[in-house]
Amino acid sequence: MSGTVLEVTRDILRAVGMTTIFGNPGSTELPFLADFPADFRYVLALQESCAVAMADAYAQFTGNAALVNLHSAGGVGHGLGNVVTAHRNHSPLVIVAGQQVRSLLRGEPYLGAPDATSFPRPYVKWAAEPALAADVPAAIARAYLVATTAPYGPTFVSVPVDDWNATAAPATARARIPATAPDPGTLNELADALHAAMSPAFVVGPAVDASGAAGDVVTLAERTGAVVWASPMSHRCSFPEGHSRFAGFLPPAREQLTAALSRHDLVVVLGAPVFTYHVGTAQQGGSLPTLYVVNDDEQALAWAENGTAIRADVRIAVRQLLPLARSVDRPGPPPRTMPAAPTATTPMSGAYVYSTVAQVLPADAVVVEEAPSHRNDLHTYLPIARSGGFLTMATGVLGFGLPAAVGVALAQPDRPVLAVLGDGSAMYGIQGLWTAVRENARVTFVILDNGGYGALVALGRASGIEKFPGADLGGIDFCALARGMGCPARLVESPADLTPALHEALATDGPVLLHVVVDADVAPLYDSTTP
Repeated sequence: MSGTVLEVTRDILRAVGMTTIFGNPGSTELPFLADFPADFRYVLALQESCAVAMADAYAQFTGNAALVNLHSAGGVGHGLGNVVTAHRNHSPLVIVAGQQVRSLLRGEPYLGAPDATSFPRPYVKWAAEPALAADVPAAIARAYLVATTAPYGPTFVSVPVDDWNATAAPATARARIPATAPDPGTLNELADALHAAMSPAFVVGPAVDASGAAGDVVTLAERTGAVVWASPMSHRCSFPEGHSRFAGFLPPAREQLTAALSRHDLVVVLGAPVFTYHVGTAQQGGSLPTLYVVNDDEQALAWAENGTAIRADVRIAVRQLLPLARSVDRPGPPPRTMPAAPTATTPMSGAYVYSTVAQVLPADAVVVEEAPSHRNDLHTYLPIARSGGFLTMATGVLGFGLPAAVGVALAQPDRPVLAVLGDGSAMYGIQGLWTAVRENARVTFVILDNGGYGALVALGRASGIEKFPGADLGGIDFCALARGMGCPARLVESPADLTPALHEALATDGPVLLHVVVDADVAPLYDSTTP
């Protein structure tokens, strides 16, 4: 039976489970939101980039696409930074943006979006502005299917404001396309190569955790005697970091990465690109060992410089490989030993904060991180042991972490969420505190305030640049900002106050912000490939 475009679209959204909408509305979105149904939920963000980051994390932790509603060209522009991150995170998002009425689009109307579908490219998998109002529901159904087909990613539909009240024929939501299984012959070849290798290694990427394959990878590593490295800049935890087969974190620097992998004669890359680099030199390091790359993204497979590509869902591939893999007893990596507890100083070090967090963090907590200055401290002092226990951004686009923590809490409200954020990073998405309060999200926000962009200073020093403008912050009163949005907050300057403050915040049923003052010492980046 026919209905309005809005009615048919809402039926599609119900059918696919996309009834939670993240957005910041404007005039071109009002007809879409009119008579908002009781079985839908609208999560209001005070800035579009926050809406995208919340939806990104929500999608990752629910396993389904999330719907983002943005406002014409300006709102899409505000959100693009985190659309880039969603693209790199392989997060399934359906972004629906408002557009001016069709009768005005032959000119350049106020609040119009000229060439709307080009604006978010290349960071969306598919983009459309339907030629007819009646085509809108089918376009949104297609956007959902494309977003949730491997490799996952954002899609975009621009909808003129007068389309929603037009008449549309019924449209149906199609079933999601099943994941891809590996080629049996190549998988048998990989099983033989694993058995014949003297020192095999796995490099695990975020798709291992996202696909639910982390436990299977543990079994495979134990059976084959392979050691396991975390891929560079991975935004999820795909292997328990305290496990005896865990070798450490590969740096995003080719020379150091190839040096770390040169001890192996076979490297199997599971759910990661080969490889993500951040720094490099003219030499660009040595050659990599024999590679097998398992990924459902043809682009990630194509950019591997050598080796055998296996296009497949990681969980399916690992589960089909397990019965083919023969048990081999091989030595593991050097045992991981936790360093001595950092000294309590005033101001505290980032290492001391992470060491303290490790002692009080509940086992079921999710850590969301965006504190680049202290990433090495995180790796050293706060090993993540649980699949689904960690999230960060896959790109260098700041402003993801704070709102993403809210999205995680909305997706999994029974788990405590700890967001560790740099002072600079936090200011890119500080509006997310308001949404955390409004939604009563169970998040402890820990702001590590070192008074500047410490990671930038470290990169400058590594490049021989000691003095430059724009890296100093300081003087930001995060407690006042938080309280101004209704979020309880506490300033923590003394080591003696850190543990009780964390205990109290983590036990609170709602958001709390801790403004933790840390020293300004800048650690070198990528100085070690082992924990």
